[in-house]
Amino acid sequence: MDFNSLKMNVVITVLVLFLVFLLPWADRRICRRLRLSLEGGLSDNPNADRLLRLRQRLLTIGLFLYFLLFAWLVFFSRASTAYYTVHIAPLEDLKNAFSTPTGFSGWFHTLFTEGVSSAFSQISIVRPEDISQFYLNVMIFLPVGYLLPYVFRWFRARVRIRPVAFCLLLSFMVENLQLISRRGMYDFDDIISNTLGGLIGQLLYIAVGYVVTHPGWRRELRAYRSWKRHARRSTLFPYTKKTHMFRTTLKGSDEEAIRSFFVDRLGFRLRQQIDRRESGDVVYLFEMGKTQIQVICSPDEPVPEAQYLTLFATRLASVRSRLEANGIHPGDYRRDPATGRRLLRFTGPDNLQIEIIGAE
Repeated sequence: MDFNSLKMNVVITVLVLFLVFLLPWADRRICRRLRLSLEGGLSDNPNADRLLRLRQRLLTIGLFLYFLLFAWLVFFSRASTAYYTVHIAPLEDLKNAFSTPTGFSGWFHTLFTEGVSSAFSQISIVRPEDISQFYLNVMIFLPVGYLLPYVFRWFRARVRIRPVAFCLLLSFMVENLQLISRRGMYDFDDIISNTLGGLIGQLLYIAVGYVVTHPGWRRELRAYRSWKRHARRSTLFPYTKKTHMFRTTLKGSDEEAIRSFFVDRLGFRLRQQIDRRESGDVVYLFEMGKTQIQVICSPDEPVPEAQYLTLFATRLASVRSRLEANGIHPGDYRRDPATGRRLLRFTGPDNLQIEIIGAE
């Protein structure tokens, strides 16, 4: 391995470590200084919405700049060749980079019979440039697996699968584009090393990025483990990931006000209207996505003094502006006492109190 390759590996390693450990520390410190909550809680800064949007834009721009650098490394820094080159033998180059006197089968026999030190003493590196290339491919994709969940909530929601799956698809696309443009070669080892880099970055986000920016993670983890330990024999536990709130039922009186509020102002779809002739009730079924709200208008039953409906939104600031545009004024943000997250509260027809809780 020449000096330039070694220098590039060292520089990339330092930059990646700098990103992994400095970014969450600096992010948390700046947000604390500006009195911003990174966990979806109520911020003390009156300009929190604007500053959090600015933070999101800066992080997105940083990720975009990294993808530009990535595109230059894998495409534009390479000259086009006259031939298509394909290498699909999995990890063949990495295997040939090492040499043992008895082969790898004999090496494993030595490992289990004579110990680790004796086995590793028999290994000699004959092609360090292949090791350097594999390592470089891992480190190039490590920031992708780390930054995707750090920047975007969609990747954080399924952090154990979505970042590494994206890295696999991105690597597959890059290798095919390199083959089509003849800038580089289609190498199956690159897909393996790139995906491994994305997996390491994803794990580093969980172990470093999330831990630093969410100081209450220990309490949440203890509570989750305690619940999981006691809930294993319960009825719905095996279906936890496939179960969600589907429908809630409310009482109503003014049919016109109900339709106007849920359809025109909130944007629900009137899925069904059922007229019960025997009782004189009218049942409205409103739907939005996977959420259904059933409102029963009965001439004989009084409306409760208080009714409650809690919804969830990922972009609470945008929800607030759209509510105000539709004539609904939720007022200032409040703090949900159960989760600590910020929420909006407003009233609807028939003594209905609606709360919209925001995500981080």
